[in-house]
Amino acid sequence: MRTPRRIAVVAHQKKTLGGGLDELRRRLSDAGIEDLAWYEVPKSKKAPKAVAAALKDKPDRLLVWGGDGMVQRSIDVVAHAGSKVPVGILPAGTGNLLATNLGIPDTLEEAVEVALHGEDKPIDLGKLDGEYFGVMAGIGFDGAMINDADRNLKDRLGKLAYVWAGLRHVNGEAATATIKVDGTKWFEDEASCVLIGNVSKITGGIKAFDDAKPDDGWLDVGVATAQGAMQWARALGTMAVGRSDSSPFVRTTRARRIDVELESKMEYELDGGARTKTKSFSAKVSPGAVKICVPREPSSVS
Repeated sequence: MRTPRRIAVVAHQKKTLGGGLDELRRRLSDAGIEDLAWYEVPKSKKAPKAVAAALKDKPDRLLVWGGDGMVQRSIDVVAHAGSKVPVGILPAGTGNLLATNLGIPDTLEEAVEVALHGEDKPIDLGKLDGEYFGVMAGIGFDGAMINDADRNLKDRLGKLAYVWAGLRHVNGEAATATIKVDGTKWFEDEASCVLIGNVSKITGGIKAFDDAKPDDGWLDVGVATAQGAMQWARALGTMAVGRSDSSPFVRTTRARRIDVELESKMEYELDGGARTKTKSFSAKVSPGAVKICVPREPSSVS
């Protein structure tokens, strides 16, 4: 299988996977990569400038080293540029939700193999107020949980940071939300959480959207009305063992455009990255907006 000639790497310096960035360099050298552009950033907010610089050299592959926030900010630049360069994800973060949903391995050796020789799969992205995302956008309980986990817990607790942060917000106040799907009012009531998803699985492997696929041309939207620890335990328990939409505290549908109006400002997140509070936002699907390197399907033998 032909190895791409020109590779650009954009890496989060503080994220680790396998033997680290030095081991990544060795593996790329061993793979015969001679034309290598290398960019390191101290935090994901610095990624867009590095990705834009990398795209100017027209690489055969763009490899992104980091977590979901790093990946989101990188594919946002790729999608805005209209670039067709395939993106290889090296999942060095805490949740790695996009990589997990796409079946990308979490070992360095296998992730590099997929990044260099995997299938270039066009996937949809959501676009919320001008910013692209690959996993999901969340507001309310989800946004507050992500915001707290971002502060200092993730480095110490890993995935448990989200659980700990979430427990602190189950008794948070619900806000009245009005949600339109494709221009038609779908929900108007108190909501403790609104999720817009491009994929099915969220933190902990729970399926928030059972039928969501990242290449179906749709976004899935869910509203949780659970309040308090008991109702949240029931809702999450149902998600863990059955379909999320079978819970009495969850409503889901799908749309190409979602408009949300809130009675009061609430925190929201994109792909695990906290954003500022807002009272309204709109999201729409962008079909096939970016190519991601995913594992190849085993060839059938007749």
